[in-house]
Formats: sequence, C-alpha cells, structure tokens
Amino acid sequence: MHSLDVRRVILLFPLLLLSIINSLQSLTSNDLTGDPVGDLTLPSINDPKAKLGMKLFFTKSLGGVNDSACVTCHHPALGGGDNLSLPIGVEAIDPNLLGEGRVYDPSGLFYDNGFALVPRNAPTTYNVALWKRSLFWDGRIENVVDNGVVQGIRTPDSDFGVIDPKAGANLAVAQARFPVTSRDEMRSTFEENSSNDQIRTHLALRLSDTTASDYIANTWNEEFSPVYGENSITYANISDAIGEYEQSQVFVNNPWNDYIKGNKSALSDSAKRGAKLFFDSYGDGGMSCVSCHSSDFFSDESFHAMAMPQVGVGKNENADDLGRFNETKTEKYAFRTPSLLNVEMTGPWGHAGGYTTLEAVVRHMVNPETAIQNYDAAQLNENVNTQNFVVNTNKALAQLKSDRAVGISTHQSVEASDAQIDDLVSFLQALTDPCLKDKECIGKWIPQNEVGPDSLQLNATDKDGNLI
Repeated sequence: MHSLDVRRVILLFPLLLLSIINSLQSLTSNDLTGDPVGDLTLPSINDPKAKLGMKLFFTKSLGGVNDSACVTCHHPALGGGDNLSLPIGVEAIDPNLLGEGRVYDPSGLFYDNGFALVPRNAPTTYNVALWKRSLFWDGRIENVVDNGVVQGIRTPDSDFGVIDPKAGANLAVAQARFPVTSRDEMRSTFEENSSNDQIRTHLALRLSDTTASDYIANTWNEEFSPVYGENSITYANISDAIGEYEQSQVFVNNPWNDYIKGNKSALSDSAKRGAKLFFDSYGDGGMSCVSCHSSDFFSDESFHAMAMPQVGVGKNENADDLGRFNETKTEKYAFRTPSLLNVEMTGPWGHAGGYTTLEAVVRHMVNPETAIQNYDAAQLNENVNTQNFVVNTNKALAQLKSDRAVGISTHQSVEASDAQIDDLVSFLQALTDPCLKDKECIGKWIPQNEVGPDSLQLNATDKDGNLI
C-alpha cells in the first residue's frame, strides 16, 4: 500500500468509527433502555423463599429414584443448563457428575446405546423471570391472555389454550411442576402409570409423612416452617419455592446495557461494529437480527422455523421434532426465539444443542443453507443420536424456505465475511453479565452445605472430580 493510501485510511478510520457510534446512539429510540427488568419486582437470592427453593433445586430427593435433581440439567455455573447438547437426566453412572463426561449406566433400564433420551437442549434458567409469554422451546407452559390481561397459565396438564388451575403464581412456578413427572429427566421408574398429580403428591409425602413406606429422613419441615408455616410440605409449595429461586437468577448487568445507558467506552470497536450489523436491516447492509431478537431482552418471544440441526431422539416419528406444531398444529418446525442475554455462557445452542460454538450458531443464523451444507456432526458428544438428522434438518430447512416464500418469515440468508462474523460474536459476548464468570458471585446461587436437609444434595463435579 502506498504511503498516501495509508494516510487516507488513518484519516478515514475515526470518521468510520464515529459513524458506527452515531448509528448506535440512535438505538435508544428502538425501545432500548439498558434495563431488561423494567418495573418488575423480583426476588433476591437472599430472600428466605428463594434460599429454600435453592435447597430444593439441588436435592435428589425430588428425583423419582433419588439419582437426579433440578440442578442436574440446570446448574448456575454451567450457563443455567448442563453444558451438553442434550441432557442426561436419570440413570447416569455418576449422578453428581455434570457436563462433559456424564454418561448413562449401560445396566440402566432405559439404556439405548448411550443416546440421550431427553429430546431437547436444557434451556437456561438465567433471567427466567423476564419471559412474559411462555417457557420451553415449544411454549407448552404459557400465559393465557385476554384483551392484554393474563387470565392464567396453560400447562401440559391442561388442553391447549385452557388454564391449568394448579399452575401456580407464574411461569417459573408452573414449569417447576413438570421435570419431576418426566421419566427421562427426573422420574425414572417412580410411580409408573400414575398421573402427574399423583407423582407430585407422592414426592411431597415421602418428605413429610414419617409413616410412608419410602419416607426419606429429613429436616425439611424446619426449612419450610419459616416460609410457609408448620406442616406445609406440599408439592404446590415445593414448586412455588423452586420458582422463586429460579426467578432470583437475574443477570443483566452487562457491557451492552452500560453502553445503552451512556458509557460509550463499554464496548470494543469490534462489538460496536457487531451491534450495527445486528440492528441494521438487510437493506442497510446489516443482518436484521433484531427482527426476532428484539427489546432489551433480545427476544420477540415468538416461534420461528430457523432450520437448526434436527439431532437427538426428537419429539416426533423418526427422530424428527416439529416444535411448536406439536402444541398448535400450526407453525411446523418453529421454536421459541431464545433471549440472547448471556448467550455466550448458555451453549450448546439450538433446540437440540446442534451447535457447540457461538461462532457456529451465528453462522447458521446468518445463512442456514450454507451452515447446514457444511455442518459437522463430529462436534456433538457421542451420546447424541444423529441417525436421521440430515433428512429431518432438510425438512426444517424446506419449512424455512416455505415460510419466506409466503411472507411468514422475513429472514434472509446473507453472505457474511469472517470479520463480520467475528464482530457479531464480539457483540454477543458484550451481553454477558460478569457475575457469570466470577466463581464467588455465581456461588450465591449454589448451596455450600454438602449434606442438605435430606442428605441427598447434589454436589456437582466435573469429569476430573472437581466441585463445580
């Protein structure tokens, strides 16, 4: 490059950077405040009910055969998930080993060549309190709304669109009622052929009724009494406390929000370029990511077909997963738009954990056709069934193309440079709350008592035997 060209680049670079900064400053008019919580009143992890919920979240006594807990798939130090593409709930060789290295016991009753039996990636519990519409990838826990007012909550225990009178106070509480009823997540062989309510009732009784044949010796009444009163161990209260604990996991203090609030040095230059790509429309040279990942929460809470790899055992025939269609009989291959807050920490990504790096999932979102064509299944753990993933993923891709053709989807595939992908990743990393990378900070959501009220606390370890 000639010296004149070099000088020209040096002179133009500040102008380019200023253009980026000015463009980002206008984002405050795009319903961005830097405060995803808004006027919500949320619990603190220091509140008694949240602390009780934490102990319940970590106890294996809520697992049907005492080998799994809520935290098995949703550990605060593992992104609020389990760091696996697909969860391994019951029948693990080592119930306390989470993340890489967690495998099924070959002698287990449900062993299937070691393949994960849970069909979908464990959603993060981070910021669960900020969801207004629904929970789960297919939205099967959802608020029933009439004229803009929430009338109640629909759950799998009620028909689609019908309020479940036992759902509880909010979406998080309603969700906490269901992992214990799933055979592959927590129930195992416990109360086979029983209703969900019978399962929950039995779980509470074996902690509260000393005459029960399977009573688990414990001090839970001493834990429940200050919060709910004497003799108050019911599953309704168990799920209420767990929901309170989950809702206390609010992690929104990130560099991006600092930037929106006025700290223009909070982002790197790469992150600023990535933000511009994220928010700009296709016509303006951007990726239009904000079309779905909108608001300070970075989700429109709607359902979209994005042709994520269809790996795992699936929810439908031949290891397929039709997503929201299973609930509504419309919206085939559509899954809920995840929030991107702390997305750096919440992989693997996709409804079945098909991508194991943030870069890879960004490339997919920018251009699903190219990503699928170049997809490498070797990135997955060996416990993920990939037998039918090519056929099923191409079906999902065909649905995305169909949705585009009829105007259901506004998504376009873009040819992005490596530098643009890097900038998008930098921006997404700016959505991470530093607390999640601080062992002492995130440790507030992890009980320090190695025994617990029933001597069944799950003390998670990694594959090397280190406490997580």
